[in-house]
Amino acid sequence: MSNLLLIVEDDEALRKMLTAHLNADGFQTIQARDGSEAVALWKEKRPDLVILDIMLPGKSGFEVLREIRSHDSTPVIMLTARVEEIDKLLGLEMGADDYITKPFSPRELSARIKAVLRRTTNLAEKPGLNLGNLNIDILRFEASVKDEIMPLTTTEFKILLMLVESPGQVFTRLQILERVYGDIYEGYERTIDTHINNLRRKMENFPQINLSIKTVYKVGYKLVEEKDGN
Repeated sequence: MSNLLLIVEDDEALRKMLTAHLNADGFQTIQARDGSEAVALWKEKRPDLVILDIMLPGKSGFEVLREIRSHDSTPVIMLTARVEEIDKLLGLEMGADDYITKPFSPRELSARIKAVLRRTTNLAEKPGLNLGNLNIDILRFEASVKDEIMPLTTTEFKILLMLVESPGQVFTRLQILERVYGDIYEGYERTIDTHINNLRRKMENFPQINLSIKTVYKVGYKLVEEKDGN
């Protein structure tokens, strides 16, 4: 069965063009003209992916994304005419899976959709991971230790998941950026350092997991299991 996409765009001409192209590409689509309609349709239809414009009447795209992420991890690709990099980083930090700036070609959007669906489908096929006392619930985007939830941002969760999947493996900043944001955003490698430091502080509040993130000088980061007593 083809994937169901929710297209949220207030520009009627663009909305119709995207609908026609994506339907021709084998997707099913539903459409919303503003943020409130988008949230209502998302709750009712539970689409496989949301294409979400930032500049909307009423609720902004950021507000819609925040509401979706408060419930689950439905994949979201943000659309915007803005060029400010802070908007891109804000959307990704809030949990968007990808970001595309207008103008763009429908073919590029289709390629991004398929890439995001591949990544998220692979995650859904392994809904949970455990390492020591740490439990990762991929479908809920939650990490917990003995039923106590670790308060992580979406970005911190994605980084932790990547490290838990391959304990001991060293990842560069660019590898982490590509995994977390779905593409390589050169020039933002150092933002990963901030996320890693925040993640470390939160993990330190759960010493019973016996895990720590180590810096590998001039290379990147890896997750290691600490021996008792260290």
